[in-house]
Amino acid sequence: MALTVEQVMQLAPVIPVLVVENVDDALPIAQALVKGGLPALEVTLRTPAALDVIRAMATVEGAVVGAGTVLNPAQLDAAMEAGARFIVSPGLTEPLGKAAIAAGVPFLPGTATAADIMRGMDMGLSRFKFFPAETSGGLPALKALAAPLHEARFCPTGGITAQSAPDWLAQPFVTCVGGSWVVPKGAVDPARIEALAREAAGLGR
Repeated sequence: MALTVEQVMQLAPVIPVLVVENVDDALPIAQALVKGGLPALEVTLRTPAALDVIRAMATVEGAVVGAGTVLNPAQLDAAMEAGARFIVSPGLTEPLGKAAIAAGVPFLPGTATAADIMRGMDMGLSRFKFFPAETSGGLPALKALAAPLHEARFCPTGGITAQSAPDWLAQPFVTCVGGSWVVPKGAVDPARIEALAREAAGLGR
């Protein structure tokens, strides 16, 4: 079933941002996250295994797998071919924006300034990633941007933790947050991931 970007953002308060080096880790990570209540999974295209990880995770029942760190239309096409159901980018360029809109795929482009957001709104977009959230001025900066650009809704990502996430999620212009803390670095521990996912799924509720 095709989802809108708003529906993807509303699946859970946290979208895990995943950097997966080994395709063998894909299934246990995805299964633990979905079991813990986080179905929207952003697999970043930062590793050689990323497209195969998307293919593997897409087979997990209940998982809505997207691709992150998508930089250009070629990567967009490759991610969608691998089964990505939504696309996240660190920034917004006209070629990528137009390609995502033409493909009809839910698209969360990265924004950090009023100009970024206005460029996206000119393209007909209204849902954005605020990135990198903490180093772009944090919550005070997004509050200032969201006031005049009140139609926009955001998924702040970058430096957000389990401790800071509730402050972000309390804002009416924040639909969800992206975070990497749900899958700690190192050996994959499905029980630990599921527990962290369960805590994250309860944030902002």
